[in-house]
Amino acid sequence: MTDLTEVRSGRSPAPGGTDALRALAEGHHARTVRALGCSEVAGHAVKSYAIEAPGRTVTDQDAQAAVRIAADHLSSAYLRGSLGLAVLLVHAGGDGDYVLVHTWIEGYMSDLAVFTGPAGDISRLRPGRSGLAPCVWEAAVLAHERDAFSRHVLDGDGALEERLVVWRGDVVEGEVR
Repeated sequence: MTDLTEVRSGRSPAPGGTDALRALAEGHHARTVRALGCSEVAGHAVKSYAIEAPGRTVTDQDAQAAVRIAADHLSSAYLRGSLGLAVLLVHAGGDGDYVLVHTWIEGYMSDLAVFTGPAGDISRLRPGRSGLAPCVWEAAVLAHERDAFSRHVLDGDGALEERLVVWRGDVVEGEVR
């Protein structure tokens, strides 16, 4: 067990992690996020985004393939308590391609599916390993979406359909870090 005095004194509880953290910090950069619109997919209102590493682009074909992956995943989402609202991230990453399907479910919770594969071949995406979570850039978009969901759908004014219209229009674009 880690001694709390070690943590409070600023010493790393995992000395080998210092070099890895330094390398991550030195390589950290902005990634471009583009909103791809909102559409109806497998009975869900789905807001879609492209996230692009430097030198990479999410093509129309990539976005269409991601929608097919999302449709397959969302076709059984009601069994997981889906409320019918989802976010689709299509990430042309530096080390591969990723598709994330984030669904709001009952009890103020969410469901997340991550699909991974080699760069440039979205047809080879498969479900990610157990425990895989969003990277820093994906998490930035999902943080925006958490706030938009809370602000417009849960806490918004007016009829539910009016709240959903506002939610659909609240997107993040530009560079995220």
